[in-house]
Amino acid sequence: MKILIVTQYFWPENFRINDLALALIERGHDVEVLTGKPNYPQGKFYDSYSFFSKGLEIWNGVKIHRSPLIPRGNSGGLRLMLNYLSFAFFSIIRSFSIGGDFDKILVYEPSPITVGIPAIFMKRRKKANIYFWVQDLWPQSVSAAGGITNKYIIKLLDKITQWIYKASDKVLIQSEAFREIINKQGVEDKKILFYPNSVESIFQVTSPKTEFLSLMPKGFNIMFAGNIGESQDFETIIEAAKIVKSVNPEIKWVILGDGRKKSYVEDKIKEFGLEGNLYLLGSFPVNQMPYFYACADCLLVSLKRDYIFSLTIPSKIQSYLACGKPILASLDGEGGRIITEAKAGLVVESENPTELATRAIDFYNMSKTDIDQMGVNARNYFDVNFERELLVDRLEQIFYNHA
Repeated sequence: MKILIVTQYFWPENFRINDLALALIERGHDVEVLTGKPNYPQGKFYDSYSFFSKGLEIWNGVKIHRSPLIPRGNSGGLRLMLNYLSFAFFSIIRSFSIGGDFDKILVYEPSPITVGIPAIFMKRRKKANIYFWVQDLWPQSVSAAGGITNKYIIKLLDKITQWIYKASDKVLIQSEAFREIINKQGVEDKKILFYPNSVESIFQVTSPKTEFLSLMPKGFNIMFAGNIGESQDFETIIEAAKIVKSVNPEIKWVILGDGRKKSYVEDKIKEFGLEGNLYLLGSFPVNQMPYFYACADCLLVSLKRDYIFSLTIPSKIQSYLACGKPILASLDGEGGRIITEAKAGLVVESENPTELATRAIDFYNMSKTDIDQMGVNARNYFDVNFERELLVDRLEQIFYNHA
């Protein structure tokens, strides 16, 4: 098959769609990508990229068509809106230079929903079916994470979302819990297909290596890896770290990643004297993550309390499960259900630092046998539900069977 992937984010930005494109290439498919100039998460163009440069690239057999856009900057409301709308506008123009026919169009939507607009233009030009892969629910997620509450803006975004869903031939959902809301947006049930995220094949059970262990603080390490953003509820993590410090200073909180709230976390570490308990190690390449995970005693996932967040499966859960590590979770709904069902960790409700601190201490007091068994359970659950080749098989079946 010849497949066009439409996504605002792609390599060298670190998103799951990168590996799925490679997996499709490995299966012998011809894959091209319509995407933007990389600027996530720092908010400025990556080195060697600019508004006008590098409109066409080849990466590991994937032909990449890059559209200009306005970088997201500090991710403030106006700048983020310009970032979203500029990609939608300029990628439509860019799409007219993409020659040839396509059998399928796969749209990857971790926000914004407007990524569907250039895909619809391509559908009409190329007569190819659209498979719209929903990672974030709109307009609900922009209200929850972006703080937009104006009812007229929300109503407009809902109309745009409904139009995009209607124009898509199939709507793929990363969480089964998304189905009811998308049904209410006018999408009939038979058009919606459950298709969860997997992770790169590099995410495997591995042993700690000295070069990574040397970066770790001494003690019992609880590790968070990913975006340091508004949704991840670092307020609760910091409060839990304060409580734990007073009870058991041997427990350390290790944060890998970057994001718009990193400076906030740095300030709070200083304010509360957590320099010896909460560590910001910075960002590292994705291929190093399994080695960092191997150095942790357990891995942390957290989300703020919001109905929409309770419906999602944070993609880091799959990578944690794949590496066979026990999970400490501060979240509601579907993500917590999966961890509990897998018997892979301890789960507390969102925004409850006291309970999070209690469970962190419970992990510290747990026997190595019990912790190791949680890790085994994690990998077993991953193999049955989220394994990479299993899900690539499923996507091919969707393409062949749901034209």
